[in-house]
Amino acid sequence: MPQTMCCVPFCSRKGRHKFPKDKQRQAAWVQAIRRVKTKFEIWTPSEYSYVCENHFTEDDYHTITYAGNERRKRALRKTAVPSIFFWTNKATVAKSQERKERRLERENRKRKLFEDVTNMEQSGENTSFEPEYIATKIDIVTSDIDVGASEEVVTQQECVEQIISITDEKVTFMDSFVQTECETEDAAIQTTTTLAFSINKFEDDEAAVHFYAGLENYMKFFFVLNTLGPAAYHLNYVYHSITSISVADQFFITLIKLRRHMTNFELSRLFNVSESVVSNIFITWVFFMEKQWKEINIWPSQTLVHYFAPSSFKRLYPKTRVIIDGTECPIKKSKNPTAQQATFSTYKNRNTVKVLVGSTPGGLISYVSPAYGGATSDSQIVERSSLTRLCSKSDSIMADKGFNVQDIFAPHDVHINIPTFFKKQNRISNETAIKDRKISSKRVHVERIIGLGKSYKILTEPLTSTETKLSSEIIFVCFMLCNFRNGIVSTYA
Repeated sequence: MPQTMCCVPFCSRKGRHKFPKDKQRQAAWVQAIRRVKTKFEIWTPSEYSYVCENHFTEDDYHTITYAGNERRKRALRKTAVPSIFFWTNKATVAKSQERKERRLERENRKRKLFEDVTNMEQSGENTSFEPEYIATKIDIVTSDIDVGASEEVVTQQECVEQIISITDEKVTFMDSFVQTECETEDAAIQTTTTLAFSINKFEDDEAAVHFYAGLENYMKFFFVLNTLGPAAYHLNYVYHSITSISVADQFFITLIKLRRHMTNFELSRLFNVSESVVSNIFITWVFFMEKQWKEINIWPSQTLVHYFAPSSFKRLYPKTRVIIDGTECPIKKSKNPTAQQATFSTYKNRNTVKVLVGSTPGGLISYVSPAYGGATSDSQIVERSSLTRLCSKSDSIMADKGFNVQDIFAPHDVHINIPTFFKKQNRISNETAIKDRKISSKRVHVERIIGLGKSYKILTEPLTSTETKLSSEIIFVCFMLCNFRNGIVSTYA
């Protein structure tokens, strides 16, 4: 299978632009991306070598056609050369240089401290020092420097004087060292009142916040928490009240459960609580988040939908109000035969729950239906939904072939854009094929958004019996969390 990932070092995005066939331009691209095969061998691009759009500027693209119209797809200029890399970013280079300077400064301090102590030993001022003690003391000093409080750290000469004053003899030093270690251990025991796993430990770790909570950074985490209002600090829990964990960490536990689908046992060990506490927090917070966010009107007006729609939507389908598609989440097989029959999906060949998801052309999730059994058809879900009431006259809905529901929306003067059926024909005309291709290329955005929602593993792994009862709330909360993420539909989609 050919590799289509970007070949620029340290870039993991999907590539789009192939290397030019012209030898001069190809050599310019290879030199620009700074990729080498070995230390003494130049890297040569293959037919599957690509470079992604992130490494080109806006001036490298043709934005209009020769006729003066806006291009539907941006084309790269023949003179374009990739020029945007992490090593050309001034902020990144400045941070790298700053880290290098700090590292050299620490090494110089350490080297000078060794030299001072060595000179003292040679002069006979203090011959009772052991190398292990000197190294230990230097590690303590340098660890203080690493924290960043370099202005408050004592000078090297003061450190040496402190070493001399504390340890006149070897026995005195050992007693003092043992006593200091005991005091440090006692202080550590007294200060370990915080949880072993807490959101406050990831204040500067954006990757960890994204991994566990599915949000971009620490600030976004508290922004989402604040959208729940002051009621989050006065919850009526399902089983019993909880005071041992802060509200932020309770919200963190809920997001970890949704994002990573960890077991209650694993979460209880991470946060030093019992499994019943984890279950109580998760059920309470899922109900609470669903009730709070249900009060928000996420169905935008036609004016807002058109304003934030991509340029191609405005040109081809200006009246599109929502793009709908169905998705299924697996559940564990029930012992009840009736429940098995109602939840068995012939499409997935397993027991599932099914929901209808709708998004605006701009990528906002504007509708999530309640969860139904996997045996429910798409038409039945649409018929039971509130889309007929939400849509206005002359609106248009884009859907897949499975949503043959024109008869439901026709009385409300709402048009359904779906690909054409064959109707017992062996072939279709070119015009029809082009029309269907355009619809499919635009409708695919809702599938990408559903894929973003499925990044919460609780929707891709079988739900337990308790989670199945909360499936409507869990699915709604996961897709609402996607609305707080950065948009994945570009303005030129």
